[in-house]
Formats: sequence, structure tokens, C-alpha cells
Amino acid sequence: MKRIVLAFATSVAIGLALAATAPAASAPDVPKKPSGKQATTARLLAPVTARRAPNFKATAITTIQPIAPLGGGPTVLVVRRAKRFNGKLWLRVLLPIRPNGTEGWIPADIARLQKNRIRVIVRRDSRRLDVYRNGKRVAKFPVAVGKASTPTPNGRFAIAERINTRDPNGFLGPWVLPITGYSKVLNEYAGGNGRVAIHGTSEPQVIGTRASNGCVRMYNGDVRKLAKLVQAGAQVEIRKK
Repeated sequence: MKRIVLAFATSVAIGLALAATAPAASAPDVPKKPSGKQATTARLLAPVTARRAPNFKATAITTIQPIAPLGGGPTVLVVRRAKRFNGKLWLRVLLPIRPNGTEGWIPADIARLQKNRIRVIVRRDSRRLDVYRNGKRVAKFPVAVGKASTPTPNGRFAIAERINTRDPNGFLGPWVLPITGYSKVLNEYAGGNGRVAIHGTSEPQVIGTRASNGCVRMYNGDVRKLAKLVQAGAQVEIRKK
């Protein structure tokens, strides 16, 4: 019995000594603003209300679910800014809602932060999509963009989801990559809510033209390659040139 008591006392003493010498847990790093090389993304772990300011008393904008609505994958948001308020870290994130570019604040402890080094730029005039990793172009593809009456919206967005259609010969091709942007002229299309997406096509002859209702269409082989390069949360910029 004495040996057991002595062993227990010794283990407690060692544990206390290790605890005393262990480094204190540091506060999580404040994410930096997105750059041309990388962005911080926040994968939601639970439903969260985005607010107009980093404060639980601030006006609510919307509630975002951790499961993305179209494909059932994880919801991953681009972090635009970060700020501490009353000792709590808050994230200003790009929201997948109308109007395009809407941002809101969420508490950081409701999300898992990661780095995303992929950036996609769609150039409407030249009908081209470029993919960058760490600021260096790693791929370029011809695309079709929106018609003059239903233009692809300019702006800074993000890949919202990755959806394997399981129907490579269908109208949308093998992959659909919805972004956080919406058509500015269509409130709904084909039963959807006007969300813009990058996807394949069953009409390859339109690639290189202005032919869509706002989405960015790609050759099916190219959209497969793109789907391997991007994850939810990747930055997307759509510009005129």
C-alpha cells in the first residue's frame, strides 16, 4: 500500500512540474487580409449568425449553416478581416448571399481556420479562366460567359461548393462549382435562385463566346482539371479584362 501511495504522489509531483514548465496556450493568430497569394478560410462547425459588427448585440444579417445547401458539403467562407472585441476573436467573412459582396462578422471559435493558396480569375472580354497557386499561374482555360442581357457579374467571390453531378453528359457537365455571387438580372433560373457557377457543358461549341445566363461554362475535360485544383473557399475574381 505504501508503494502505491508513494507512486501516486510521485506521479502527481511530476505532472505538476511538467504543467509548470509547459508553455502557456497562445491566442489564435489573427488572420491576414486575403492577398494574391493566399487567403484564410473558415470552415463552419455549427450554425452561426453573421452580424454587422463584431459584437453579439450587433444587428444580425443572416444565419449560415455548416452544411452547404446545394451539394451537402462543408460551408467554407473566405475571411476578409479579423478583429478582437472584449478578448474574443471575430472574423469578417464573405457571405454567400445577395447582394454580391455582402460581408458579416462571426465568432472565430465557431470555425476551423485554414489557408487556401488557390485563386481563380475569370476574364470576361477574353473569355478565359486563369488559376493561380501562391501567386503563380498554374493553368488557363477558355470559357463561355454570360450574354449581354444576362452578364456574368464582376466582383470578388469564392468557390462555395464542389458538386460532382455524376452525369458527365448532362447540360452542366461533370462538375458544378457554385460561387458566392448571384446574377444581377435573374432572381431565379431553372428552379435555382440565380446563383452563378463555374461548370461544364453539353454544348462545347459555345466555349469562347458570350452564351450563358451568367454562369461560366468550361469544356468538360477542363472543368475536371479545375475541380482537382480548387476547394471550397478558393478566391474567385471576375473582371472585364
